[in-house]
Amino acid sequence: MKRILMIGLCLALAFAGYGYWEALRDPVVRTAAIGMADWPEGQAPLRVALLSDLHVAGPDMPPARLAGIVEQVNALKPDMVLIAGDLVSDKRVSTHRYSEDEAIAPLGRLRARFGVVAVLGNHDHWRSTAGIRHALEANRVTVLSNSVIRRAGLIIAGADDDFTGRADPAALARAVTPLKGPVVALSHSPDIVPALPPRFALVLAGHTHCGQIALPLIGRPATMSRYGDRFACGLIREGERTIIVGAGLGTSLLPLRIGAPPDLWLLTLTGPAAPATATAAR
Repeated sequence: MKRILMIGLCLALAFAGYGYWEALRDPVVRTAAIGMADWPEGQAPLRVALLSDLHVAGPDMPPARLAGIVEQVNALKPDMVLIAGDLVSDKRVSTHRYSEDEAIAPLGRLRARFGVVAVLGNHDHWRSTAGIRHALEANRVTVLSNSVIRRAGLIIAGADDDFTGRADPAALARAVTPLKGPVVALSHSPDIVPALPPRFALVLAGHTHCGQIALPLIGRPATMSRYGDRFACGLIREGERTIIVGAGLGTSLLPLRIGAPPDLWLLTLTGPAAPATATAAR
């Protein structure tokens, strides 16, 4: 019996060690080329970086690590950066809780000619809605809350957090109705998708962490989505709509990832001739 317990302990330690290593690895850069209806005539393609679920907290995502990821993003030379919420984390096993200003300061070094736009996630609201928003705006990040903004010919419709009941899809639909041009919906949770009208042909989200732990044969024990695996991860096509759900950069609950490495997306948005295709670079 003692030998069996020792074997079990060794396996558990190996599992945890590998999971912590994967949580700390450099983000996978996933790329997608997406054709959009109503693309302005003569407009060049846009390179848009999508980040989500930064979850700044010790031990796995101190501000110094986020600063390194910011440099990785800058090296991709995006035209715009979109952030799909959950910038901070207060997970129970955190070894350090950073203030909103400390956690978000590295984002002030993002470089994109059309700026940085973010929405808030459930962890941001649980920490401090006003504090997170103030820290973002102090670092030149535009925060959307059931509101829209036009950047570089795109209409960016930013939903507030669906997980905490703050999203208002009807308000977003009303806001984009009088506007012409391609619409990009930015939401922390992908669960907002079924409530959006067809005009929202591209939806960018996070929240699920792609399960954070995805085991062979078993799959993802949890996705934090009421739709199960429908919007769990990656590039999803539903009719004329494209949904991209990032795995995120940090972790929630435990500082572990298995089979769901941290990632970020670099999207090339262009006219409707381009199909939605995706690749990953490790």
